[in-house]
Amino acid sequence: MAWYPGAIKMELQPESDQQPAIRPTQFIVHSIIAPWTARRTYEYWRDSTNLESHFGLGYKGDLGQYIGTETRADANYRANRRDDGTGAVSIETASNTSGSDPWTPAQVEQLIELGVWLHERHGIPLRICRTHDDPGFGYHRLHPEWAASGTSCPGDARVKQFREVVFPGIVARATGTEEDDMTPEERKLLTDTAAAVKRIEAKLSISPWLYKQPGIPDTRDMNQILRDIDKAVRGLRVDGLTPAQTDALAKKLAAELAARLAN
Repeated sequence: MAWYPGAIKMELQPESDQQPAIRPTQFIVHSIIAPWTARRTYEYWRDSTNLESHFGLGYKGDLGQYIGTETRADANYRANRRDDGTGAVSIETASNTSGSDPWTPAQVEQLIELGVWLHERHGIPLRICRTHDDPGFGYHRLHPEWAASGTSCPGDARVKQFREVVFPGIVARATGTEEDDMTPEERKLLTDTAAAVKRIEAKLSISPWLYKQPGIPDTRDMNQILRDIDKAVRGLRVDGLTPAQTDALAKKLAAELAARLAN
């Protein structure tokens, strides 16, 4: 089982030892419809029910982990554990009793940090889940297979935050593009094509001609390097993008990668 170093460990027993293993492929966020701390959520799972989530997050950013991320938790209905052994990691977040309030800045920061760790630790891809069993990131009401009787969780305000702040924040921090001057349109393009960006960067990082090699002189000026990168990006197939979108993505990535080489 895996424990996130940024959370306070509050292990639930016997669930932690007795529930089956999963291979985490999704991260699903919830609102608990109560203004609880991480400790109070733990006490509720421990004392009042045999259900649980992997994590609990209070308004002030206090984060608790109750079950390892490679063990099944019960918050996501059919996403808890599938027949192939995959499953979702879940987090319950403090909210008002109507589930109508937005996450606090402290909650947003913790969700982003945890999302990055789950991507790096378990390889959860940087995309919003396209179907109920598609690997990626999501919120409780995104797919009906994640809620036994339907749900509005985590609430309209938080769905908007997830799509406009939390998920883009995870992508930006995981890909190193958090501090930049992208326009909202460029950021949305990069967020929507995060998986493509990772493939592009992985492809470029193994191209010997792209980077200056020790002991091998590189006579190209920066403009030529930029053109070389742009050519490489355009040569890759980017699923789901129009030619114009691919062109915009290629130009943006070329400029970013060239800037990295210049440093």
